[in-house]
Amino acid sequence: MEHIRVCTHAGPGSEPVIRTVPWPKVGRKAALIKIGACGVCGTDLHILKGHWPKPLPWPFTLGHELGGIIVECGEEFSEDFMSKPLTVGSKVMIPPLMPCGRCYYCIHYPQTANKCLTPVYYGRYLGFDKAPHMWGGWAEYVYVDLDMLPGTKIYKLPDDMSLRLGALSEPLTSCIRAFNRASRAGGFAWGDTVVIQGSGPIGILAVAAALEMGAGRVICVGAPEEPRLKLAREFGAEATVNIEELKSPQDRIARVREIVGGFGADLVMDCSGHPSAGPEGIEMLRDGGTYVEMGQFTDAGSIDTSWHRICTKDLNVLGSWGFTGNDLPLGVDMLYRTRDKYPWLKMQTIYPFTEAGVAQAVKDAMAMKTVKSTIVPWPELVE
Repeated sequence: MEHIRVCTHAGPGSEPVIRTVPWPKVGRKAALIKIGACGVCGTDLHILKGHWPKPLPWPFTLGHELGGIIVECGEEFSEDFMSKPLTVGSKVMIPPLMPCGRCYYCIHYPQTANKCLTPVYYGRYLGFDKAPHMWGGWAEYVYVDLDMLPGTKIYKLPDDMSLRLGALSEPLTSCIRAFNRASRAGGFAWGDTVVIQGSGPIGILAVAAALEMGAGRVICVGAPEEPRLKLAREFGAEATVNIEELKSPQDRIARVREIVGGFGADLVMDCSGHPSAGPEGIEMLRDGGTYVEMGQFTDAGSIDTSWHRICTKDLNVLGSWGFTGNDLPLGVDMLYRTRDKYPWLKMQTIYPFTEAGVAQAVKDAMAMKTVKSTIVPWPELVE
């Protein structure tokens, strides 16, 4: 019987360990997915730094930004969450946070089912000890089972969509959902000037999402110039502000206001993951503008600020956490529709699925040498 390799970490700061597990018996409502590509998310990095605020089931397999292909499925595993037919050979992705559909938030506030009380969480809350041990994307295969975990969601990708592109659908959907939050609150409209704080993968994806959703101008604040700010401009940012050159908040605020003109931007979105972005970002806004915080998925700490500025500037301040089950097709559709419009694959730096490869992918992402470190267990699936 063939065996499967999965990567685990024993705790914050630990090195990756690749383990071998047996080929599973696939249940009637289950599927085995061969992983083509899986990204290294900023959340993964924060978890490995010890920033995650809740207990985690160490050891477990990280990775939740994946695109794969079904290689085996049960007789009752026949369609995805949106009722599209699935068979062996279908290209798919699975999101990390899958609302249960039965708790208080899922039933009474489905628009905020992202705050589900009992979600299924791949790449985070499913420990390696739980059989069949394939619960994250840093692996050769991932296992899904609707009997075992009824809240599981799986989404079909277009047949001719690159699995590397599919691996970007989860983080891009988070950006789209954040802009929709602002739009529904009256804080984002066609032609608005947008400032993105952060030039990592979420920041780059947010540049594209802003433009596709109607922004008139997009400015990106971050570092380093290579490869990140340069790529932000390739994605359509009209200007970038390098925080390694303008080292004080006052200088960066002044530069942004110089670029956008006088009063400030209509919307500022934090994708940086650093709490100091907030007090700085609200000063880049015009009075009456909107600030969207979507970069603080882990607890990176607090920072002194003045709520008076939020009040006196008459600001909208919104938080955006992940997305709901129905949001994901927006990300898949945008990637597929614009697959030749933006240099999506230039975001990704490819690493082999070895202990050394995974360790280097994480190290380079933490050092900001890459935009999106991406682990590829089966290179033939993404060529």
